[in-house]
Amino acid sequence: MSQVRPDSPETDGLLEAVRRGERQALDRLLDRHRDELRSFVELRLDPRLAARVDPSDVVQEAQVEMVRRMDDFLKRRPMPFRLWARKTAYERLLALHRHHVGRARRSVRREAALPDRSSLLLVRPLLRKGSTPSQRLEAREVAERVAQAVGELSESDREILLLRHGEGMSFEEIACLLEIEPAAARKRFGRALIRLQQRLSDQGLLG
Repeated sequence: MSQVRPDSPETDGLLEAVRRGERQALDRLLDRHRDELRSFVELRLDPRLAARVDPSDVVQEAQVEMVRRMDDFLKRRPMPFRLWARKTAYERLLALHRHHVGRARRSVRREAALPDRSSLLLVRPLLRKGSTPSQRLEAREVAERVAQAVGELSESDREILLLRHGEGMSFEEIACLLEIEPAAARKRFGRALIRLQQRLSDQGLLG
C-alpha cells in the first residue's frame, strides 16, 4: 500500500469528527468529495445511459450508501476515504449498467465507446507527434477515430486504462478500487495498453 496516497489532513480531521458522532462533520465530508465523485461518474457514464441517468443522482445514491456503511468503514479503514468513495460510486455505476444495458449482448465491433473526453484521456500519452496536443485532440476526425479505437476495447480494458492514464492512479490504488492485487492490476494494464496501441495503429494514430 506504499503507493496509495493518504487522505488530506482536512479529510482525516472530518473523519475523526464523524467518528466522535458529529453530524455536521459528516455533511461537510460528503460535500468536500461531491464534485470529485461527480467527475468520476461523468467520465464513466455509458453514452446509452446519459439521456436517462443524471450523474448527480448516481453520486447521491452512492453517498447514501456511504452513510449507511460509514461505521464499518471507520472501524476497518481499509483504504483512504477518497478511494472508498470512488469505489462506492463505481459499484453503483456497475449496477446501473447491468440493469439498463447489461442484457444486450455485445459483438466484437459493437459501438460501446466512452464519451469523447474519456476516450481522449486514455490515448493522450500515445498519439503520434507532429502538432500540439490541443490541435490534435480538438480535431473532430481524430476524436472520432479515437472513440472507435477505444470502443473496440472491453469494458475492463477501458476502465483500467482510464484509471491509470486518465486519473493517474497508482497500481496500488487501482488494486484497492477493483479489489485485485497490485501485480494483477499492473498485468491487466499492460495487456490493455498493448490492445489499445494496436487499435490506434490500425486507425493511423500512432507513428
